[in-house]
Amino acid sequence: MNKVELEIINITQGFTQHHSYAVVLGEVKGKRRLPIVIGAAEAQAIAVAIENMPPARPLTHDLFKTVMETFHVFLSEIVITNLLDGVFYSKLICIFNGEEHEIDSRTSDAIALAIRFGCPIYIYGNILESSGILLIEDNIEKDLTEEYSTVASPSSNKEKTDYTIYTGKELEKLLNDALANEDYEKAAAIRDELNKREK
Repeated sequence: MNKVELEIINITQGFTQHHSYAVVLGEVKGKRRLPIVIGAAEAQAIAVAIENMPPARPLTHDLFKTVMETFHVFLSEIVITNLLDGVFYSKLICIFNGEEHEIDSRTSDAIALAIRFGCPIYIYGNILESSGILLIEDNIEKDLTEEYSTVASPSSNKEKTDYTIYTGKELEKLLNDALANEDYEKAAAIRDELNKREK
């Protein structure tokens, strides 16, 4: 069956459901977009991996990756294989002892692992054809998820703090505290401020 490669475009937060998010996947070298509704915890797991922020303790997906690597299981790709009643189904395509194995997975978990392993994300062409959204113009990306407000990174917290008033050392301490407390949204905001200053 024909497979189409996807890439992560962004993560969006819902207006209507406070704890609702969507990860927006885009067709590589194409204009079709695929929003997939996920929970807050799954959104955080994906965002943390995108931002490449090492947690103080391993998150579930980090632990799973470590276990797979320890036992020499290689994640070669993930494939979104079906759409039933609004729910996407996926498989992890793993290589173990030279043999390929398919493992059922929630799509959000599969995406979180794909980022950590750096492997491609695919979807069967017929599913993208029936559920994807075609962008007519490049500048209407925001129209794709009009039910959602864009969350470019976990740092777009509703209760923003003005980190510009802190010194560099204070920001470093705040960053370490945020990571220790596993507050990755706050850590991302602090990291963004530190990056601005380095420029």
